[in-house]
Amino acid sequence: MSGLISYHGGTPVDRVVTGPRAAELAKEAASLTSIKLTPKQSCDLELIGIGGFAPLTGFMGKADFESVCKNMTLASGTVWSIPILLSLAKGAEPKVGQKVALFAPNGTLQGVMSVTEVFEHDKKLEIPNVFRTEDAAHPGVAQVQAEGDVCVAGPVDVRSVCVDPSGPEAFLDKRLTPAQTRAEFAKRNWSRIVAFQTRNPIHRAHEYVCKCAQEICDGLLIHPLVGETKKGDITAAARMKAIDALVAKYFSPTATMVSVLPAAMRYAGPREAIHHAIMRKNYGCSHFIVGRDHAGVGNYYGTYDAQKIFDQIDLKNLGIQPLMFEHTGYSKSYGGMVSQKSYPKIEGDIINLSGTAVRDLLLKGERPPVEFTRPEVADVLIEAGRQGTLFV
Repeated sequence: MSGLISYHGGTPVDRVVTGPRAAELAKEAASLTSIKLTPKQSCDLELIGIGGFAPLTGFMGKADFESVCKNMTLASGTVWSIPILLSLAKGAEPKVGQKVALFAPNGTLQGVMSVTEVFEHDKKLEIPNVFRTEDAAHPGVAQVQAEGDVCVAGPVDVRSVCVDPSGPEAFLDKRLTPAQTRAEFAKRNWSRIVAFQTRNPIHRAHEYVCKCAQEICDGLLIHPLVGETKKGDITAAARMKAIDALVAKYFSPTATMVSVLPAAMRYAGPREAIHHAIMRKNYGCSHFIVGRDHAGVGNYYGTYDAQKIFDQIDLKNLGIQPLMFEHTGYSKSYGGMVSQKSYPKIEGDIINLSGTAVRDLLLKGERPPVEFTRPEVADVLIEAGRQGTLFV
């Protein structure tokens, strides 16, 4: 495993307790003040615990929060782009020195935190810096605005990393920790691994950039996000079924691996592209695909803003290599997938459907053009639409 990229910050993080210590933690938690986490906070706690957010060992304190918002680094200078906060309603915060029990939204004890700091949640600092807008219609902005006005920081011990193992989005066979993906990469003798992030089913343009990246790496990690997403997104269950159908027929098993990322979406566009890259570095990936409008929503970000932001950070400090791809699609005149870099732009030549158009076709039980999506993927999504399980 020595050939794999190091964890972000240089040191692995594992805050998950097991065996007798887990039983002790549960007993201890029964006498502690309890905090019910939001879905986003629950996702964040899982990733802190398993090392997906290395070098973080708990929720951020004020110095890290302010540095991330202003400079896109932790207070230590390590590149970091998204605040990881435990915010509470004013008056509900514990005192410094206390321990608190952290419960997932479904009531499962997820962990215990030792409180080292309590500080104001400066939303006027966070929102415009992280999201580049203060528009309440932006889902990430709305989410932060609805959060508490006080933040609690401190190291955590995590007891449960999958709080609902019987749920439809547990994906236990693909829910690998960074240590587990790294072990699998080493077993496969991969050292150059490219990660592909998605919160959507993989269509032909996604497939094309994945295959281009595979040509220069030992292997591809298809790493869909399965944490909290906004209303109207396609469910993780439908996405995963579609990905499995696609990979089974159109990807080489010797150069492809599928695992899931239990992270919540922020819809922070450029900043979130860096955030997604850092997490994939912790999972052992050396390269990360950044396409058009990465982690974007609506018209808040320019088409390639998520690529341009990597020019604003220290790439050596980041440690994982971003791979930038142009907008791609199926060219009728060329007879295959192209980008503006590889084929002249011809008006009306590229088959490109909007998300709304695809949604309307699927809900009507109609298959999008084969040049846009593979029929096996369309079949899965059409069936999910019939069953009412297509959208969050």
